Amino acid sequence: MENLSPRRVIIYEDNNHLRDSLYFLINSSTDFICTAGFPNTKQLIANITEQQPELIVMDIEMPGGMNGIEATRLAKKTFPAINIMLLTVFEDSDKIFQALCAGGSGYLLKNSSPEQILQAMSDCMIGGTPLSAQVAKIMVKFFHNNYTRKTTEEYLLTKKEKELLQHLVDGKSYKMIAEGMAISLETVKSHIKNVYRKLHVNCSHEAVVKAIRQQLL
Repeated sequence: MENLSPRRVIIYEDNNHLRDSLYFLINSSTDFICTAGFPNTKQLIANITEQQPELIVMDIEMPGGMNGIEATRLAKKTFPAINIMLLTVFEDSDKIFQALCAGGSGYLLKNSSPEQILQAMSDCMIGGTPLSAQVAKIMVKFFHNNYTRKTTEEYLLTKKEKELLQHLVDGKSYKMIAEGMAISLETVKSHIKNVYRKLHVNCSHEAVVKAIRQQLL
């Protein structure tokens, strides 16, 4: 039976006003409950151990000895099952790439609407890799200018697998992919496993980064 309990969330954000706003936004949703918000990363592991969140909303520029990217890397190493969504003002390609490689499940800009933030959180929880539209464009432009193009044919991806990979790059959740491709959720998961195997990656954000980095689409 599906667990309908709200997903537990904690926030790392040093701006008090924004942290409070996110807290109330998240708790206005029936899908999530925010149990705590922290202004720094000083007690990261202790905070996660105590609060047992399923999702962390993380700013990048954080005081306390670790920035959000470093905190993401440590949290994922210690608690691999946790989803971490970066919510930040930074639009430069280096930070975006570093955040995804550190284990971030998504990367949103702080000018995202409340609806976009909540949708991105939901996407993270079902395997999506949500990116703000501006972020996706920045990454495509960066890798277009810095890496040699390879083709999906080199990885022997089928037409359906290429279509699915494009949906992942667009930040679609598994459910949205299933609806867009008119296939079942289980078929989506099967295609995704094949894409991971052919691209030699282990998760959706690695597949997205590789697809953009090597301009596979």
